[in-house]
Amino acid sequence: MAVIETAEKLLPAGLRPAGGRTLRMLAAVLTEGGEKAAAQRMALTAFSIRILSAALAFISQIVLARLMGEYEYGIFVFVWVLIVVFGDLSCLGFHTVIVRFLPQYKAAGAFEEIRGLTGTARIFAMLSGTAMLAAGMIGLHFFGDMIETYYLVPIFLGLLAMPMIALGDILEGTSRANHWPVMALSPVYIIRPILIIAFMLIAIAMGAEHTAVTAMQAALVATFVTALGQYSATLYRLRRHYDEGPRKVDFLAWLSVAFPIFLIEGVSFLLTNSDVIVVGIFLEPHDVAVYFAAAKTMALVHFINFSVKAASGPRFSAIIAEGDHAQLAAAATDAARWTFWPALGVGLVVLAAGHLLLSLFGGAFTSGYLLMGILLAGILAKSLVGPAETLLMMAGKQNLCVALYAGALAANVGLNLSLIPHYGIEGTAVATASAMAVEAILLHVAVRRTLGIVLFAFASPSAATPEMRVR
Repeated sequence: MAVIETAEKLLPAGLRPAGGRTLRMLAAVLTEGGEKAAAQRMALTAFSIRILSAALAFISQIVLARLMGEYEYGIFVFVWVLIVVFGDLSCLGFHTVIVRFLPQYKAAGAFEEIRGLTGTARIFAMLSGTAMLAAGMIGLHFFGDMIETYYLVPIFLGLLAMPMIALGDILEGTSRANHWPVMALSPVYIIRPILIIAFMLIAIAMGAEHTAVTAMQAALVATFVTALGQYSATLYRLRRHYDEGPRKVDFLAWLSVAFPIFLIEGVSFLLTNSDVIVVGIFLEPHDVAVYFAAAKTMALVHFINFSVKAASGPRFSAIIAEGDHAQLAAAATDAARWTFWPALGVGLVVLAAGHLLLSLFGGAFTSGYLLMGILLAGILAKSLVGPAETLLMMAGKQNLCVALYAGALAANVGLNLSLIPHYGIEGTAVATASAMAVEAILLHVAVRRTLGIVLFAFASPSAATPEMRVR
């Protein structure tokens, strides 16, 4: 408290009332015990990491665009988005199963189940990632003549990274479930982007061409180095927290939860990335580059939702296990507010600096400024309900989420197909923003009807029915 009092005295007189409350709130978050404080600490840590990672990702994309030029950069980002999407999907939802079950097992002292769950998930991810790699290679062999030739070699290289991407997702889920935000987020969002740039620069210094193929080679090596290092660090920490012993494997029960999550996240990933994919299919690499630069710039806002989502999953799971409906409603409303207001503030700042930020990629990229404004509208619409999909999944409503995301994805694809021929990449931005609004509406209605919680950034935490209907 002495430190807080000293800090308050250093503030200007006009700022002391509000500043003092903020400092005391921050001190409580950093020092108090309990599940809520732990979730808030994880949210703050995840938020800080995502700020750094968003800056690194933005800088790395600028460097890649400058190194390769618009055309080669467009090829790289289209292929890399495809590889990351299908690499994430290849673990079939087991990374979220860990977040759902591990806190419950830990609360019950079921360490045999924890050891069985974490070990099984790692093995399963490697096997499923390898199967995805094999399927992709078979597809290239039989249907390669239907793909533009400039995509073939980058796709081949990217497919080799599939098992490591799946393993990284499992390790991230394991760390999130244990409230280890630094270990969960830093490998993929900080270390890997740095390594991609480092390996790209090394390759160019050794005489490699400034092409998408070189960038994919750098990304492949960076993915292997990051995943293997993350595996070693996570395994070491697990052994420190959970002693060696027998394992209990309930694979069918976990799979029964994982598969609906896979369907949900499959549709969700496609919904999030379908804009880049559709642009890459129907338009030229130049258009992909401009659109991706605008979307990546607005991704500086997306990290807020990700940070709150990363912290909310374990907290929702623990509250649901306790059966406290009022606390769950309060936690959900807090999460929505922690998502919307920072997203609004950061989004307006990013939009104000939009021309400058886009010009960093190259002079031609400033044509994407209008796209930024359109995408921000969709991001804010989605942020009004916070991590609603996480709340539904932690409450056992995976099947409902599948239908909701399928509806939003159908709207997105339909709008893209209708608008791209007439409006080009601007049509894609409108389709994406509209799909985000549809998604937010569907999630709000679903949470209200199934859990009795009015999930909205402006709602009162008490705006909930007395019955909690979770499985």
